[in-house]
Amino acid sequence: MRCPYCMNADTQVKDSRPTEENTVIRRRRVCADCGGRFTTFERIQLRELTIIKNTGRKVPFDRDKLMRSVQVALRKRPVEPERIERMVSGIVRRLENLGESEIQAKMVGELVMEGLYALDQVAYVRFASVYRNFREAKDFEEFLGEMSGQPDP
Repeated sequence: MRCPYCMNADTQVKDSRPTEENTVIRRRRVCADCGGRFTTFERIQLRELTIIKNTGRKVPFDRDKLMRSVQVALRKRPVEPERIERMVSGIVRRLENLGESEIQAKMVGELVMEGLYALDQVAYVRFASVYRNFREAKDFEEFLGEMSGQPDP
């Protein structure tokens, strides 16, 4: 693994431990050249996923982009980072377990909505406002009306 500080290719693993229900390996590394310390994570990837956008365009699935979207919705909300990570990992696992390598963007959006509903309802509404393209205040009112009339998923 290349050192992020000096770009030396010779780094050593000092500590490894499983995290997230043994689905990720956290490794503490040290650079033999500059002595810099950094952490890397190894995740299981069952298959390469491709997202089919609503326009029909295909793009590679990007877990980091999914995480950023969820974090934007959860900004300044009292939700622990571990719970966010678990939610995103669960979504990725569900996508990989579908058995398909090409997935509709709508499927990802619906899984995020489902996860956010269970995690934080304010973040759920924030995400929905972008995902469902709310244009005016009445869009929020209608959505909140639908939300209050439906049972918990």
